Amino acid sequence: MIKSDMELRKIVDKAMNEVKITDVHTHLYTPCFKDLLLWGIDELVTYHYLIAETFRWLDIPYEDFWNMDKESQSDLVWNKLFVENSPYSEACRGVLTVLNKLGLDIKKDGLPQYRKFFENKTVDEYVDMVFDMSGVKEVVMTNDPFDDAEREIWLNSYKEDERFKAALRIDPLLNGGEDVLRQLMDWGYDVDTELNEKTYGEIRRFLSEWVDRMDAVYMAVSLPPTFEFPEDSMRAKLIENCILPVCREYNIPFALMIGVKKLVNPDLKLAGDSVGKSSIEAVEYLCANYPHNKFMVTMLAKENQHELCVAARKFRNLLVFGCWWFLNNPSLIDEITRMRFELLGVSVVPQHSDARVLDQLIYKWAHSRKIIADVLYDKYKDLMATGWPLAEEDIVRDVEKLMSGNFWEFIEREL
Repeated sequence: MIKSDMELRKIVDKAMNEVKITDVHTHLYTPCFKDLLLWGIDELVTYHYLIAETFRWLDIPYEDFWNMDKESQSDLVWNKLFVENSPYSEACRGVLTVLNKLGLDIKKDGLPQYRKFFENKTVDEYVDMVFDMSGVKEVVMTNDPFDDAEREIWLNSYKEDERFKAALRIDPLLNGGEDVLRQLMDWGYDVDTELNEKTYGEIRRFLSEWVDRMDAVYMAVSLPPTFEFPEDSMRAKLIENCILPVCREYNIPFALMIGVKKLVNPDLKLAGDSVGKSSIEAVEYLCANYPHNKFMVTMLAKENQHELCVAARKFRNLLVFGCWWFLNNPSLIDEITRMRFELLGVSVVPQHSDARVLDQLIYKWAHSRKIIADVLYDKYKDLMATGWPLAEEDIVRDVEKLMSGNFWEFIEREL
């Protein structure tokens, strides 16, 4: 049994540093997707988090920035955020963590040196390096069959890599209106421009074909703060008549990421999205009225986190996962993780990377491992203060569940 706080600290840190992670939500791709897999210093520095931060210092027209080539954009971001100002925002610190972990000399004029490092790497060897360095054993991609470039690869040249699992992303279907029905018509599905039983059946066929093709581990959608269910809308009808039946048939979760306000500043493009408080009632309704469906839910607004935790206490078919997007900051991860552990014990997935650039696996997991370890240490110390006997194997078991096992157990569970 563990006898002291010092011993506890060492055991928690060791367990967290050694655990192999399943990253349950990313925007990464296998190398066969070619340019869709983003990696390297210029992609890292021009990540949309940093672009939004850079524009707080710029007085040039937005289009001037977007008309620059990638390297020029990177130079501008680096100069504004890393040279003219101290780079202590989480997005900037993440870049520096990656460079540090790669063994590169951190200096203000280092961008040309960093580029040379990446020029000497192939994508395949760098994928291996990043997975090894981050301690990630597998990631779940975000796979959109409505994206022409991605669809082409799935249909003609996809090469499986067991480290990359697929998730069927259905945002265009649920958020795209009637245009998506016309797209399905063009692909040979016998749908009408109105919703009826024939159209529902063909959409279910489309979803089933893509779940099979991708071997998708879940279906996923990003939703606005105004999302409601039930309601008299195309989205709600498709969820009820198509998404939920197919998820039930394949025993895969429906993952809802709720709270994003798209393009509040369209000039910022991908960096122009924002956040809004959502209603928990839609989640509660889905869990209560579809008890044989599984739901994975993360919500973007800090104000929703307590309600979401309470909802998860009521429904075994609800898995709470990750600190998404604007919540992926140390102070918020710490606060939210503490609340989840206090309300839900070990039965959550505390974090996902949401990585859009391969290199981000290095920093996002280095940072998150430390925060989660700090929270676990405090919780175990409180537990030991009650007189509860705690052994190293208990901690290793819990950490493995939190960082991988809970997700796979939920995926495989029959309800």
